[in-house]
Amino acid sequence: MSVHRHIVPRLAMQSLRNRALTAFLTVLAIAFSVMLLLGVEKVRTGARQSFADTISGTDLIVGARSGSIQLLLYSIFRIGNATNNVTWKSYEDIAKRPEVAWIVPMSLGDSHHGFRVLGTTPDYFEHYKYRHGQGLKFAAGGPFKDLFDAVIGADVAKALGYKVGDPIIVAHGLGSVSFVEHADKPFRVSGILAKTGTPVDRTVHVSLEAIEAIHVDWQNGMPQPGQSVSADDVRKMDLRPKAITAALVGLKSKLATFKLQRAINGYVEEPLSAIMPGAALQELWGLVGTAETALSVVSAMVVATALLGMVTMILTTLNERRREMAILRSVGARPTTVLGLLATEAGLLTLAGVVLGVAMLYGALLVLRPWVDATYGLNLDINAPTAREWIMLGGIVVAGFLAGLLPAMRAYRLSLADGMTVRT
Repeated sequence: MSVHRHIVPRLAMQSLRNRALTAFLTVLAIAFSVMLLLGVEKVRTGARQSFADTISGTDLIVGARSGSIQLLLYSIFRIGNATNNVTWKSYEDIAKRPEVAWIVPMSLGDSHHGFRVLGTTPDYFEHYKYRHGQGLKFAAGGPFKDLFDAVIGADVAKALGYKVGDPIIVAHGLGSVSFVEHADKPFRVSGILAKTGTPVDRTVHVSLEAIEAIHVDWQNGMPQPGQSVSADDVRKMDLRPKAITAALVGLKSKLATFKLQRAINGYVEEPLSAIMPGAALQELWGLVGTAETALSVVSAMVVATALLGMVTMILTTLNERRREMAILRSVGARPTTVLGLLATEAGLLTLAGVVLGVAMLYGALLVLRPWVDATYGLNLDINAPTAREWIMLGGIVVAGFLAGLLPAMRAYRLSLADGMTVRT
């Protein structure tokens, strides 16, 4: 009686059931590799989106004349230094323009145990947005009210073990260890911000007046001997800043963005730059995004390794199944039926691994997503696989079927006599 093609899938399922443990381990290996591949893809897209959402709702960033990436790095990511400062007069001129809805000044230059200190105004906590317009929230305490109040990011609080009310000594310069500190004017932690996954988490925020206050008796980056001003006396002084590092600008209408940008870039009083943060972020990602390609390559190699393991398993068991193949041939199975049987087994193993891997990934996302967001500030969306991911999954199934052709071709060549021969 002839063995027809339509019973090949049934034969393949029965054969896999007979080798349930080996088949299960193979499916598990493929599932973990698929989970890793899709997990890397989710993390890659999540990281890219989180990177793009580092700042949201700000139309322009203004600073001294420099490249857009450099201005973005020191003003938002707290990396590097400004080429120059922006005078307070220029800041006020920009703030008075009719297109401006709000403007937040920022002053950088000091640090605390390696974390940057940012001088700003309480408006910063209202207008700084990230991740599609999400605002800053306080995990404890609130904005600074006293001259020497400080608001710290989540990473600062965690790394240094600070809580509301603890004292902070700001150091001059940016080193993680500094021998020049503003110890005569200590700050107090007034608030701790909730985790955002942005550079805000690694920043100590103080008022602009506080930045001026700790430097009133300093000159050229060093304290002046015999000119120390106490914390009580400095409160009575005029602490209006003379210059700032940069400013965040929000406009009344998005249509005015290019107009104001041209006006600031052509400002005659001093050389300034105005950049759109979204465009600068995309430019910066183009420089640092090479790592995502490396991650994708590594995860693809893991999938290839799992498929190679499946082929090895089928080849290893092939010698044990030669009598099975001989019996199939003796009852009328054509060589192509044997070939189709082994290729179908490989395809079923791969398909089962893909389905299990996808299920494991989404299960892990449901459990770990809140922890990842709270710990790393990385927002991993739980949504259906994208077209790119569907193509990847389909490609894995096809690759598994094709990989199964190698042992299938070997079985195809087995003759009936060879299959019935008992080897010693």
